[in-house]
Amino acid sequence: MKRRYAATLAALAAGTLLAACGGGGPGGGGGKVSDDKVVLGVLTDLSAIYADLAGPNSVVAVEMAVADYQKKYGDKAVAETVEVVKADHQNKPEIANTQAKEMYERRKVDALFDVPTSSAALAVQTVAGQAKKLYFNTGAATTELAGKTCNPYTYEWAYDAYMLANGTGTAVTAQGGKTWYTIYPDYAFGQDMQKKFQAAVTGAGGQITASDPTPFPSDNYSTFLLKAKGMNPKPQVLGALQAGGDLANVAKQYDQFKLKDAGISLAIGLLFDTDIKAIGPDKLAGTMFTTAWFWNLDDEAQIWADRFKEKTGVRPTFVQAADYSAATQYLEAVQKAGTDKAEDVSKILNGMKFNDFFARNATIRAEDHRVTHDAYLAKVKDPAQASESEDFTELVETIPADKAFAPPSPECSMG
Repeated sequence: MKRRYAATLAALAAGTLLAACGGGGPGGGGGKVSDDKVVLGVLTDLSAIYADLAGPNSVVAVEMAVADYQKKYGDKAVAETVEVVKADHQNKPEIANTQAKEMYERRKVDALFDVPTSSAALAVQTVAGQAKKLYFNTGAATTELAGKTCNPYTYEWAYDAYMLANGTGTAVTAQGGKTWYTIYPDYAFGQDMQKKFQAAVTGAGGQITASDPTPFPSDNYSTFLLKAKGMNPKPQVLGALQAGGDLANVAKQYDQFKLKDAGISLAIGLLFDTDIKAIGPDKLAGTMFTTAWFWNLDDEAQIWADRFKEKTGVRPTFVQAADYSAATQYLEAVQKAGTDKAEDVSKILNGMKFNDFFARNATIRAEDHRVTHDAYLAKVKDPAQASESEDFTELVETIPADKAFAPPSPECSMG
């Protein structure tokens, strides 16, 4: 019997499954896993503002993890067949809810990955709890996933709003940016970011003198930027808490309206290489930000990033790297448990310590399923110092895992 690796390459509207064959040999599946296969689902933004930072290349990252798992274990792999399926949530919680149910119930997905957009992630978390199937969030930043909405089936893998604010908000304030005007997208991610930046800036001795929610998504931020210029006294810092395409629009219009010339510096809550590329590294050079990972952090990171670029033509974002990490650790847990039953896999994962090219000094906290790992205070590199066209990031400081994330929330109950 030949071992098969099946990867779904169909778009959301097409319900087809295309199978790609891998190495051969007698299988070890034989009833150990549900439906004699393990199915990994990537629920993501395939075509809109978060498609570059996650999207189709997140699917590639999960496919890479599956291929590496089967190459490592060969005939000893627990699952005779591993499939990867994908769907587009369009950054809408109601669609994410429907797609998650479809993937868990009809497409027999055992574990979901990715899910940028916090409102969509919260919807998926609810479905995962109802279905009693695993969900590994890599794309959404809301701390509620490991807080008041936590459940035994959801793992918060890559980053969250506390990590971002604790790094950037604290550092920028400590460097003299004492008064802030923040703008944030008016949904779960932005609302949580605003709260966490408020706490970080205040804790560092600064003050957010004004803040405004902005439409999501949006291509026009002129009202808010002109407000910043007209404030008396002017804020020293504009805190832009958008992400993806929205952030690119804010940054370009910040430059267009010459806020820097007015003495208002730009602080960014969440920044990806794809954003830097879209905005222009020359326009962002020196901008401080906090990140979960970057592709040339060290040799181990770059080796994987080189493999990824061979397949996609671009360097990975930290969400895509986290998808590979989460899928790999999930499959390793399935291998150790000898089954894909969610409760048994969780017994392996809960409390586990690990290191991989993405997560350094990592622990999967049993109390709230938050994965703590080292984070990085960084700044956008001067293009003149870049080693290649996608070399955007300069490390400023490593934030140790025990400092990067908040302690377990008392609002989280796994009961």
